[in-house]
Amino acid sequence: MTDIALILRIDDLTPPFDGARLVVPAGLATPHAAPVETTVTGAQVSVASDPLNGQHVLVLAPDSDAVTVETRFVAGGPAYPDTMFVPRDSRYTRMAGDLRDDARRISAEAGGGAAGLSTLVQSCAALFSYGHPEQRFYDDTDEVPQICSLTTGSCVDIDLYLIALLRGAGYEAGYVTGYFIPEEKRSHAVDGHCWVVTRHDGVCQEWDIAHHLKMGRSRIEPGLNPKPGVRLPFAHSMGWSLPALGVVDTRLIIPAVWLGEGRALVTDDVTITLRGYDLLG
Repeated sequence: MTDIALILRIDDLTPPFDGARLVVPAGLATPHAAPVETTVTGAQVSVASDPLNGQHVLVLAPDSDAVTVETRFVAGGPAYPDTMFVPRDSRYTRMAGDLRDDARRISAEAGGGAAGLSTLVQSCAALFSYGHPEQRFYDDTDEVPQICSLTTGSCVDIDLYLIALLRGAGYEAGYVTGYFIPEEKRSHAVDGHCWVVTRHDGVCQEWDIAHHLKMGRSRIEPGLNPKPGVRLPFAHSMGWSLPALGVVDTRLIIPAVWLGEGRALVTDDVTITLRGYDLLG
């Protein structure tokens, strides 16, 4: 077994609100990497599941000053799961009618098919500058609204809109969240990352608009790592519901999240370490 591992050390263990439960995703198998073992120290562990997307999270009950979660991977794995491409009735995936109409128009004008898909990706990129705004364009809405002018957004915001555009035009698209470890760091990351996978005519392609924008590239091309580095997948899809935790329709999953009472807060003090960079490169 290859020695590839993503290690989370969580030092922020004070629940931010009554009833908060600390969770981390269990890992996701993709054609590029697959989890094979998870070891937790410093906490008692139970498992909670989303009954619709078939995924699990580890629910951590700390019994020490810090919690460490080590997930070991092997390079390579199965095809992307079909459930990743299935739209859910979520405020993070439900699209406004004018957005759907615009997506269909853009794709049709490009001739549909693969050309329509890549044109939609390019159209999405043209609507965003990369950043982390305090107010997101979809905050306080029940559906993904149409964007008509340049908008600041993070990888999450950009990918949310890209998936809405693609699905609005009838393409299969899914959202993956995990970690990107850049070549210049090799051994660690500072936070999580996400990307989009499309499946058209049986062919899957990965898209990372955010990295293109951060590098100043205006032309968006498919590829897992447009910015040199490696990545490990931990979950797919937005709009998670975890009945065991009383959680309905949340988008926050990584790196470690306090969930409960309809709330989701990312922990502030998490160290993310990678072992086995060269085995993934």
